[in-house]
Amino acid sequence: MRQHEMHDVVIVGGGPGGLTAGIYAQRAALKTILIEKGFPGGQMAATDIVENWPGHENITGSELADNFLNHAKAYDLPILQEEVSAVEPGLDHHLVHLANGEIYPAHTVIIAVGGSPKKLGIPGEEEYYGKGVSYCAVCDGFFFRNKTVVVVGGGDSATEEALYLAKIAKQVYLVHRRDSFRAGMILQKRVMNETKIKILWNSVLTSIEADDSGVSGVNIQDVQSKEQQRLATDGVFVFIGFKPNNQLIPAGTPMDADGFVMTDCKGETTMPGIYVIGDLRQKYAKQIVVAAGEGATAALAAAHFVHAKKGSS
Repeated sequence: MRQHEMHDVVIVGGGPGGLTAGIYAQRAALKTILIEKGFPGGQMAATDIVENWPGHENITGSELADNFLNHAKAYDLPILQEEVSAVEPGLDHHLVHLANGEIYPAHTVIIAVGGSPKKLGIPGEEEYYGKGVSYCAVCDGFFFRNKTVVVVGGGDSATEEALYLAKIAKQVYLVHRRDSFRAGMILQKRVMNETKIKILWNSVLTSIEADDSGVSGVNIQDVQSKEQQRLATDGVFVFIGFKPNNQLIPAGTPMDADGFVMTDCKGETTMPGIYVIGDLRQKYAKQIVVAAGEGATAALAAAHFVHAKKGSS
């Protein structure tokens, strides 16, 4: 077990919120480190096209993620590719434990680990993950060129991914349990006008079937008539929302009924010096621009916290 020297701020998570927090923390001359177990960028990096980032009418998610990362590197933000196993709050300072046994003490911690895709919980979903079942069209869409795919969901992510897959696949079935979408109107109109997309309203998947080559079909039930049908397909893409990755949140931290962390306007939890930002935080809208704004706010608040603490010591 190795304990590192004290940091002013440890940022856990390298999505848009975490990277923005890193930029602002470096600008505030805080001793900072960002820890991310994967590649920086988060869900942003796996998004096909971003059309609502101010200053760019149209930019790919991977390009925008590179811009964030390069901006952070320009400020010499230290980035460590390791997994965090626990955040231990303390009265004088906090401890960030890594899975490899190392410990980073810090005056403040900014947690920006986002969420994970919700699952349908139906037979065949777990068994055939990676064999035709996917939660990322940008990651896996290439494998379904000129094939038939099913997309499940009715929000922004589902409609965006269905439109992306329509550029690759032969046929896209968009299955939604309601009779109207929750997605923005621009996306709804694009889906309605895309000839490759067929919408199955008021419908849910009940199971996923496969053969030796992978997914071969799905069973679908009409939620109103209860009628069932089998639909032949080569792939299933699930976009029914995200669940918060709240495993690192210290016990006793207030959360809402869905597990999203409740904070004040600075992103600070009830534990002084511990902040939560991005999709893990309870809020109205989950957008890249919102996460980035929260990252800036939390870093500025952390800087004030650290300077006040050092000034009184």
